[in-house]
Amino acid sequence: MTEVVDLLKTEARARVFFAALAQSSLGTGAAYVALLLVAYERYPSPLAISVVLIANLMPSMLFGPLFGALADRLPRRGCVVAADLLRTAAFLGLAIVPSFEATVVFAAAAGVGTALFVPAALAGLPSLVGERRLASATSLYGALDDFGHTAGPAVAALMLLAGGAETIMLANAVTFAASALLLVAVPLGGTASDRDPAGSSSLVREAIDGVRATSGMPRIRIMLAVSSVALFFGGAFNVAELLFVTENLGAASTGFAVLVALYGGGFILGSLSAAGGGEPDLLKRRYLLGLFLMGAGFLGSGLAPTYTLALGTFALAGFGNGILLVYERLLTQRSVPERLLGRVFGVKDALTAWAFGLAFLAAGGLIVLTGPREIVLLAGAGALAAWLAACIALRGPWELRRDGGLDAAADARVKRTARQNRPDVGAGDRERLPLLDDPDQGGHDGGIELGAGVRG
Repeated sequence: MTEVVDLLKTEARARVFFAALAQSSLGTGAAYVALLLVAYERYPSPLAISVVLIANLMPSMLFGPLFGALADRLPRRGCVVAADLLRTAAFLGLAIVPSFEATVVFAAAAGVGTALFVPAALAGLPSLVGERRLASATSLYGALDDFGHTAGPAVAALMLLAGGAETIMLANAVTFAASALLLVAVPLGGTASDRDPAGSSSLVREAIDGVRATSGMPRIRIMLAVSSVALFFGGAFNVAELLFVTENLGAASTGFAVLVALYGGGFILGSLSAAGGGEPDLLKRRYLLGLFLMGAGFLGSGLAPTYTLALGTFALAGFGNGILLVYERLLTQRSVPERLLGRVFGVKDALTAWAFGLAFLAAGGLIVLTGPREIVLLAGAGALAAWLAACIALRGPWELRRDGGLDAAADARVKRTARQNRPDVGAGDRERLPLLDDPDQGGHDGGIELGAGVRG
């Protein structure tokens, strides 16, 4: 926590960035509740909720690498501002247009904004705060994001006393508009848009290069694959937990809300625990620890005979989830050349969306065949199996190919693009940025959720 406080005291631009993130995350958490209510009101069927959630995930599932390529191709400040303006328009539409078909379209539009914002923001943090404060900034990013998802539903409950779900949608649109206004003044690096057309690759080609680069970095590839498997089981846990708590543990809806809050509180603490950073091997060990604790928390919840014992296991799972996510981001930021960060985060976002989407589709049917406790146990066993596989596959020192995972032609292409353009910051800020022509700079050393909200 000391590192986070020091970051906010000394970095004025970081204060602006995180103020924008905090209020928009709180609005998003509240609007999640409103979105489910609006979907069900406009089409009274459980299918309506599934359709809207999948529509929100679909942009990341299908086009995550493309949005990541945009984050590397354009100024990242412009990307996050455009993403917030798009989400402003989407939530205005959700509030004003009453048809269910429009609800699906606007939910997808909001998903487009999120799919662009996340890789641009995470890839821009090294330029915003520099290498020394990167761990603190990434830790705070995760904590504030989950604070919104944890506290937002409580805000929604209060707002529903004064107005309908549409009022919450309007309020969330205002938070995104405020975020866009604040972020206009925040430099996040990235390349300028005045590229030489004759020497530029297509956006699709750059997205393909990003996928190839990610697959060409063995440690990053393994880590993202393992995390996706673990988050698939986390998504199954999300689907089963409400029925598990009410049917197997015999708790009321209030008791379920308490468990959700404990999970979120554990996640926030797990995220903040990474503020001190560390060398890549330490980051790897902490990542593996987070994966183990999340799986142990799931399994312990499934084995818990009483609600009281589940209080601790839910908090443990959330704590592990927070550690897992923040150290995964830190390893990516420390290991991937700056010119590729947006694309790698875009690939990661796509994998996460597929993991959750498939889990949401599969878990419902599995619950009918087995039962909610069995799905919670399966989630724990699956996450622990992913942890064991990661321990084996990631053994040894953390290393990265010096070419950043690209073959010679692709590496030359992205280097040419980087040389043609400079980051969108003033001369005084350039010392913060990794050298775009050197893949060894930038620190290289050698979503929509349900219930307790497993994060990706």
